[in-house]
Amino acid sequence: MKIGIIGLPNSGKTTVFNALTRGTAETAAFSSGQIEPNLATVKVPDPRLTALAKLYSPKKITPTDVQYIDVAGMSSGARSSGGLSPQFLNYISQVDALLHVVRAFADDSVPHPEETVDPLRDILSVDMELMFSDMAIIERRLARLRAEIGKVPTKEREVRQMELDALERLYAGLEAEQPIRAQELTEDEQRVLRGFQFLSAKPILIVVNIGEDQIASPPSITYASPKTSLVFLSGQVEAELAQLEDEDAQAFMDDLGISEPARDRVITASYAMLGLISFLTAGEDEVRAWTIRANTPAVEAAGAIHSDIQRGFIRAEIVAFDDLMAAGDMAAAKKAGTVRLEGKQYIVKDGDIIHFLFNV
Repeated sequence: MKIGIIGLPNSGKTTVFNALTRGTAETAAFSSGQIEPNLATVKVPDPRLTALAKLYSPKKITPTDVQYIDVAGMSSGARSSGGLSPQFLNYISQVDALLHVVRAFADDSVPHPEETVDPLRDILSVDMELMFSDMAIIERRLARLRAEIGKVPTKEREVRQMELDALERLYAGLEAEQPIRAQELTEDEQRVLRGFQFLSAKPILIVVNIGEDQIASPPSITYASPKTSLVFLSGQVEAELAQLEDEDAQAFMDDLGISEPARDRVITASYAMLGLISFLTAGEDEVRAWTIRANTPAVEAAGAIHSDIQRGFIRAEIVAFDDLMAAGDMAAAKKAGTVRLEGKQYIVKDGDIIHFLFNV
């Protein structure tokens, strides 16, 4: 899973990046004109892997991971100066979701580009920049479609007409300030438009960056949009916590009333927003977590491991994590009747421990 971190300058984007990744990226780099993004991969914390490792003593433990891409700050007036830069679009268009860092902290030494701190204004401003970027892409594509649609073969013309109709409808929605993630598309339309990677179509996790004095009582923000979640955290505090040893960090968190590290909260919110779950595989060689979308059939989940397993799928031997822990080991779980065999269309659940049987 790739998540792109965006936001206005001086919102604390890179500080939040450091908090999530335990990194030490220069927080003033982008304000000095740096274009190259900060990149880091974070292992997804999953205590179930630790529990399984105690049972199997594997040679390797492999959690899933998340890659964060911290790009340069966005200008709230980009649309009036030619739109978002090609470099920005290149880095951010391929991510699975966006993480928008919104400033809610006050600090006279760090000027806000809009002069005042107003989180809701900034959320809507960045939404507009994403929508204007999509509108520019749609305008160019519509001009080309209209010029060539009468010249293509009949069968291809039907697909082009579907694309044209869908893009015109999306454009009208964007003009009405409705991001693409809030608009309805059929499965066929989604397939035809998939290559565009529209920014306002991506799920977006809004991280409200608060000050230490706001942790106990975060500001109230009323904002609702499909495929959008909201998380409050203090980037500066969390970045400092990320540099401490776990025991010291826990003591600091207890003093501040922070229940869990920013990394854990953001990953949990990201999984929920994207509709992702993890199933597990366990044995003496490796204990591993695999990320899939919720409501994935067993045969497709097998493909997350290897296409040969999906192609040669016979059945899946499955036990729920909680049932295995309650039994103590796999033999006891089988004796208790909690290990079962499922076919291709079984819908995999979060925490299922699966052994796939296949033949190729």
